[in-house]
Order: sequence, then C-alpha cells, then structure tokens
Amino acid sequence: MNTVIRRAGQEDIPALLDLLRLLFSIEKDFVFNADKQERGLRLLLANAQAAVFAAQQDGEVIGMCTGQLLISTAQGGLSALVEDVAVQTAQQGKGIGRQLVAAAEAWAVSQGASRMQLLADRNNAPALAFYHKTGLQRTAMICLRKML
Repeated sequence: MNTVIRRAGQEDIPALLDLLRLLFSIEKDFVFNADKQERGLRLLLANAQAAVFAAQQDGEVIGMCTGQLLISTAQGGLSALVEDVAVQTAQQGKGIGRQLVAAAEAWAVSQGASRMQLLADRNNAPALAFYHKTGLQRTAMICLRKML
C-alpha cells in the first residue's frame, strides 16, 4: 500500500482524535478527553508556528505527528518540539512512524530550527527504541510540570 505523508487539515480531526485516544491509552501521564484534544488540534492547525502531519493510505488517516516551534536560548534560535507521534496498531512496524518523524524534521529544518526534541514515556521501551532509530538521542534532562 502506498502511504502519503501530508499536512493535516480540519477535516482530519476525527481521525486524529482516534489516534490520540490510542496514544493516550499507552501514556500514563495523560488522560484522553476528546473536547480538550480537539481544541488542541484546532489550535495547532491554526498556528503558523506548528504543523500537524497525517499518514494516509487509501483515503484513511492511519498515523499522525505534531510539531511546534520554540525559541531555545541553548540553541540561540528555534527548536522544534515534536509531540503526538501515533500510528494505528495494525500499521506499526511498517516505517510509517519513521516517515512522519522525518516529515516533522524536514518541516523544522525548513523553519530554521536547529534542534528537534520530544517527550516520551520512559517505560515505553518499543517507543524509545523507535525514536532511537530515527536519530533522537536520550539526554540527561527530565521533564517537570505543574498543572495550572
């Protein structure tokens, strides 16, 4: 099957929500809430500093990846934060996730970013192995958060 990686649009939101539901079922730090996730997707799709990529086969969205630009003092310029890499379970292991991350990386470079980063569940060994294969490396940094 031929997979097309493209920028997602508003019409893709229902399929993207299904992918986020799958992703959040794996990640312990997040609880799926369709209203919140739809709001977030709409904000990303409307933001010139963000990109949402969809993997499509035979008219069906089977994967997604989101990215946002940040200003990094360490880099002295733009950095890209990649979030929400998800591929339908039946389609995993076929290179689709790698294509999505590559699309996010190409977009980040085209925007002038000099670093790409993401947060991953430290207990999700398959995801960590996948990210390593895409060239992402572990750092000594940890993520801290406070809900506001």
